[in-house]
Amino acid sequence: MPALANVVLKDHADADVTFVPRDSVAGLSTLVNSSGVPAGEKTLTVLLSKTQTGKRKGSIRLALPVVQDVVVSGISKPTKVRTAYADIQLTFDDTSTTTERQDMRKALDALMSTSMVTSLIDDLNAPY
Repeated sequence: MPALANVVLKDHADADVTFVPRDSVAGLSTLVNSSGVPAGEKTLTVLLSKTQTGKRKGSIRLALPVVQDVVVSGISKPTKVRTAYADIQLTFDDTSTTTERQDMRKALDALMSTSMVTSLIDDLNAPY
């Protein structure tokens, strides 16, 4: 089992975005990138569980909120205005091999760089 540690991802400008461990409770690990305003914390959660049918289910969630200062009655307050989410669900049979799981990881890695996926994410264009 890997230790919960910092995770560094890149943003659109290729700048590092560091997610720092917050906690791990009942198998759900939470990492955050905070600017000091809790409403604006970027979060990464990772969970591995076992289904009733014996399959292993991995869940990864990335949440990237946008915070803007909103002035109400002359008082400026940081406010979350929207959040982008990515949810990845992985399910493996209890008899799956390490190689099969590695193949899935490599396939997902390659898939995220295809023009179909980058156009869907970057430009909100559906494939035709």
